[in-house]
Amino acid sequence: MAVVSVSDAVRRRMSVRAFLPKPVPREIIQEILELARRAPSGGNVQPWRVHVLAGDPLEALRDLVAGHVAAGVRERAQYDVYPANLWEPHRSYRFQLGEELYALLGIAREDKAGRLRQFDKNYQLFGAPVALFFSLDRRFGPPQWSDMGMLMQTIMLLAVERGLATCAQESWSSWPETLAGFLELDPGEILFSGMALGYADEAAPVNRLRSSRAPLESFCTWRGL
Repeated sequence: MAVVSVSDAVRRRMSVRAFLPKPVPREIIQEILELARRAPSGGNVQPWRVHVLAGDPLEALRDLVAGHVAAGVRERAQYDVYPANLWEPHRSYRFQLGEELYALLGIAREDKAGRLRQFDKNYQLFGAPVALFFSLDRRFGPPQWSDMGMLMQTIMLLAVERGLATCAQESWSSWPETLAGFLELDPGEILFSGMALGYADEAAPVNRLRSSRAPLESFCTWRGL
């Protein structure tokens, strides 16, 4: 395993949307998760549950959701990924990312069917050989949801260190009933997010996308320094 600094891992991490079918050995996934347990959580409550799928179980989930999509079945998400009427500048950040993504893929703005087909690739995990799903007790609140985000970021950076790629996918919140049944979640649990994990297909045009970031001065204030 090549030595990768934390700074390099942060720079290299990206949302990969095309993966190679190359399997990821269980021992590598287990090593990542063992280390990720050190992610911080308020009061050390460690609110997370992680569900790992690969091989036949993952293919079964792909087939199940693909069948739902083909039949026009949709489920109601149990939380909003984005606030209603997203305001500026955040609305523009999101809009710009979408425009850049679809431009890379040659999908015109008016091609709504094409955009929907691309979006539905989320539910095939963009061809990744491993899926991680994250759930937590419904009694937890925003502080514990932020703890879950820190766990996920830790996993993504550890994956970069091992030559792997990821894509965090809150889009899976759109299938709460299907995933609750498939993952055998307790009724008291809520699905937070999914994550695709595997080796990036470097030849895929979609993986040339590097989302921009706002300059530091647009969100950071300084006092006393």
